[in-house]
Amino acid sequence: MHPAIETKRRAHEAFWCGEGPSLILIPAAEQDLYDLDGYPARFRNPRAMWESEMRRAEPVLDWPTDGIPCVRPNLGVVFVPAMAGLSYRLPEGSMPWPGEALSREALRAARAVAVAASETMGLAEKFYAIHRDSGRDEVAAYQADNQGIFDIAHLLYGDQLFYDLADPDSASWLEELFQHCRDLYTRATLHVKGLLGESPGSMIHGHGTSQGVYFPTAGSRCSEDTVTLISPDMIETVVLPQLKQIAETFGGLFVHFCGRHPSLLEQLCRLEAVRAIDLGNPEYHDTRKFMECCAATGTVLHSRVASLPGEGWDAYARRLAGLARETGARLILRPTVFPGTREEAKDLLAFWHENT
Repeated sequence: MHPAIETKRRAHEAFWCGEGPSLILIPAAEQDLYDLDGYPARFRNPRAMWESEMRRAEPVLDWPTDGIPCVRPNLGVVFVPAMAGLSYRLPEGSMPWPGEALSREALRAARAVAVAASETMGLAEKFYAIHRDSGRDEVAAYQADNQGIFDIAHLLYGDQLFYDLADPDSASWLEELFQHCRDLYTRATLHVKGLLGESPGSMIHGHGTSQGVYFPTAGSRCSEDTVTLISPDMIETVVLPQLKQIAETFGGLFVHFCGRHPSLLEQLCRLEAVRAIDLGNPEYHDTRKFMECCAATGTVLHSRVASLPGEGWDAYARRLAGLARETGARLILRPTVFPGTREEAKDLLAFWHENT
């Protein structure tokens, strides 16, 4: 491991033990969430994909930030579902778009699929090999997209999933479907971790950004966006058991969701297996309330946090540092407003460390 990464990894380990300040991942420049210029051609060209991801990571090298420069094969939400036969298309200017949902029969036929032989895993393997052979070990490679079990089920089976959830006669089939998706997720994730040389229960993860964090007691991330469409009772009886089961393999989880669902946020925070949570739409949530929820349950808020209208980076940092102290929340902040010069970034990093 490169010495610069090892230094930050030790600091992250201390953070997870409750020692030292909260962390802040200060970007070197404004950056789109995804680089979509020429993306369809890059999707099936691991060399071009790696070069694109490295261009996003290189500005972070030696930048004043707590983040670890990192890259991943950006293959989108279809990465795992495509292994079970889901078709997809690659529109210009867009991430991969899922194709038609699969039937029960097609999903049953895909249960024994070899994840290592799939197209998307093959693309990921070539990306990781290119990175490894490059010798650029000052940049860490991390896992390709990990949708959660419910999200994978929705991608594979489509909106029929919601009708079956309301049909008591479909209970046995749903148990079968979720078991299949859980197995697919687990086997795919373990295979990727093997390529990375990662243990099952820990990871460096960049969560779609060029700055990663070391998780000593969580081995995988999962994204459960579709879960915002179901009731609190269904979350408790259908979704949380799936998260608990995959956490048994990976020690703990980093969970993301987009949208607004207060009960989902609370239930995830209360789940012991969830080490950290990310809000895809922090502007939909009351900042103090979700910090209080994280503090009360010991869940780390690893997320963007919305700024106020007209708020500069210095006022933003003061406000959030104050809220962190008042609530007792531990943060890995991805700021939504930040300085543009190295000296100002150094000042922000020093302020954050001194005040959190």
